[in-house]
Amino acid sequence: MPARVSEAFVIQTYPLQESDLIVSFLTRDSGKMRGVAKRARRPKSPFGAGLERLSRVRISYFQKETRELVNMDGCEMIQSQFALAGDYQASVALDFLAEISEQLLPAGEANEKFFRLVATALDHLRSGKTGAPWLATTYFALWSLRLAGLLPELHVCLGCGGWLDDPAAPDRAFFQRGRNGLFCRQCRRAMDLNGSWELSAVSRGLAARMLKEPVANFAEMPWTRDTAADLRRFLVQQIETQIERRLITAPILDAA
Repeated sequence: MPARVSEAFVIQTYPLQESDLIVSFLTRDSGKMRGVAKRARRPKSPFGAGLERLSRVRISYFQKETRELVNMDGCEMIQSQFALAGDYQASVALDFLAEISEQLLPAGEANEKFFRLVATALDHLRSGKTGAPWLATTYFALWSLRLAGLLPELHVCLGCGGWLDDPAAPDRAFFQRGRNGLFCRQCRRAMDLNGSWELSAVSRGLAARMLKEPVANFAEMPWTRDTAADLRRFLVQQIETQIERRLITAPILDAA
């Protein structure tokens, strides 16, 4: 069977036996895949440093219809994220992007838009702009949900269907872990949503802009960890509701 060659981002690796690795990677043409990289943990590995998280590589692999895992033959480095390792916040952001990609993407479904989203987020992280990790992770989480078809309506109450951004009488919006979408004040009170958080009108407006504009349009804003923190929390909780587990990297990112 001839080898297939594809441009890909390495998402995560897992030890297998003494010297092998299971590699999860996102290809431009075939979506997320998993493969076995034999001898990848040996000093003279045929994969070199190409299997570091979110490295952009050209992967050669063999795929059999009867097997879930492909056999990886080798990879050629296109772009390394090694330069970001010395910046703790950027390094945690890389882990955040990788975990969302691993948990949210189905296997074997082509998704070039998600591939380009990863590339966009990494480009902004490498820009070195102040607050780049916070902008990149917020933008990435928002678009990850959007591309997966899982982003709830940000301007409508999930409980009563009321319009939250009515110019005549704008309403506050709240969210709660384990529930999709937003709730108005009345529904929050009626449903007794204890432990809920508010998603500000400013953050809702920012999210609406992000869905229409490239990340570069927001780079000149004074981004810090507190910028759109409520939006990032909302997006993380929406992702966790969908994957039915907590993101390991989310609390680390909040504390970075």
